Amino acid sequence: LKDQFDNLDKHTQWGIDFLEKYAKFVKERIEIEQNYAKQLRNLVKKYCPKRSPKDEEPRFTSCIAFFNILNELNDYAGQREVVAEEMGHRVYGELMRYSHDLKTERKMHLQEGRKAQQYLDMCWKQMDNSKKKFERECREAEKAQQSYERLDNDTNATKADVEKAKQQLNLRTHMADENKNEYAAQLQNFNGEQHKHYYIVIPQIYKQLQEMDERRTIKLSECYKGFADSERKVIPIISKCLEGMILAAKSVDEHRDSQLVIDCFKSGFEPPGDFPFEDYSQNIYRTISDGTISTPKQEGMRIDSKTTVSKAKGKLWLFGKKPKGPALEDFSHLPPEQRRKKLQQRIDELNRELQKETDQKDALIKMKDVYEKNPQMGDPGSLQPKLTETMSNMDRLRMEIHKNEAWLSEVEGKVAARSDRRHSSDINHLVTQGRESPEGSYTDDANQEVRGPPQQHAHPNEFDDEFEDDDPLPAIGHCKAIYPFDGHNEGTLAMKEGEILYIIEEDKGDGWTRARRHNGEEGYVPTSYIDVTLEKNSKGA
Repeated sequence: LKDQFDNLDKHTQWGIDFLEKYAKFVKERIEIEQNYAKQLRNLVKKYCPKRSPKDEEPRFTSCIAFFNILNELNDYAGQREVVAEEMGHRVYGELMRYSHDLKTERKMHLQEGRKAQQYLDMCWKQMDNSKKKFERECREAEKAQQSYERLDNDTNATKADVEKAKQQLNLRTHMADENKNEYAAQLQNFNGEQHKHYYIVIPQIYKQLQEMDERRTIKLSECYKGFADSERKVIPIISKCLEGMILAAKSVDEHRDSQLVIDCFKSGFEPPGDFPFEDYSQNIYRTISDGTISTPKQEGMRIDSKTTVSKAKGKLWLFGKKPKGPALEDFSHLPPEQRRKKLQQRIDELNRELQKETDQKDALIKMKDVYEKNPQMGDPGSLQPKLTETMSNMDRLRMEIHKNEAWLSEVEGKVAARSDRRHSSDINHLVTQGRESPEGSYTDDANQEVRGPPQQHAHPNEFDDEFEDDDPLPAIGHCKAIYPFDGHNEGTLAMKEGEILYIIEEDKGDGWTRARRHNGEEGYVPTSYIDVTLEKNSKGA
């Protein structure tokens, strides 16, 4: 390749261009990895839940698994960023630095090659000039010899002319000899420089170019390997992320989720009892006079009650709207089961706080003992205010725990006694045998119905009740409040636990019963909050 300097120049330039082309490829791959990681993180951020109160944290295994998968995906995005960073530092950055060094080295070697070629060309020109001068002097010497021989053979030529021609010949011959020696010296010098150029200088430059090109090839090979190693290094961590996703998927427990739904919405209320038998045939056995007066009264009452309940349905449904008032300290505004859970959670939190205060008290006592034994370390009296405050906090927490435990015992006792109370109430709702009389008493024989006297709360003038719409509705029974009810909603009646109320309208299937206090205040109360006893043998109070 001694004569292929120009081709080697083009080849080395192609090598550098290819190196930069691969560096551009790596740069674009890094941008892809960075954008991919950024999009993954945005995706995770979009679907990750916002910070919420402790009570609203996801508890279902399917939700927890999904959030774990999001966390693993976020870690996976981090590994893509690691890949991009490793490629940028180990591959792209190294390629750009090496490309700059390669260009500098190639430029230096090519300059050395051009200088050597220029020097050889200069030597060749000097040799060629001496050769041409030698050739010219030889021709002049030949001409001088021919002129001398012609004059020497010419008899008419004078001796002076012959002598002059001889001197001219000697001069030309001498100059030709000098040019010959100079040409020989220049030729020898050029041959030596040419030999040195093609066998020493140029091979050395080409060897340096070859080594440079081989180093470029090796660097590309290392970068190819580094490109793959950047990906291979994170494969174990990526595998762990994928394994974490699989474990999250396996952690989904449908039975546990169903149990959480039950625990979340379980109220602790007993299901409603059976509907009582309503004997519409009682009107057949009424007297004409009694039926004339009473029948319109009952129909008017029925229409009025339906209208009232239908108006109240939209705004009085027990769990349809939250009460307007604030949550009570003892959670009495919640259903029994949910109240029990809230109280138990509060007791657990108070116990944890009490344990912290106890640990702090023990630490302060130990520090006080150390100060008493070693006064130089500190004043024992300086710890007394903190110790007093800690003791006060402990007493306060114990009182809170005792108070909440009392409420919890009360709730658990009520839930346990609920079934017994419902049993006594269901007896008054079920009619398995016999018939109801028009006045509420029943017998096994339909022909032995007896009209009972009205209750002591009956209105003295029943005839006037039919025409006075403002008179209160008659009581059809009484009830006892099992749980307190605030009655914040419009149309509801507040009641205290254990309070006795009159029932003036039964539950029509919407979960509400119309009741009245002794002072005449009326309203709707939740049927599940009261223990109802209907008085079938009374027309009302």
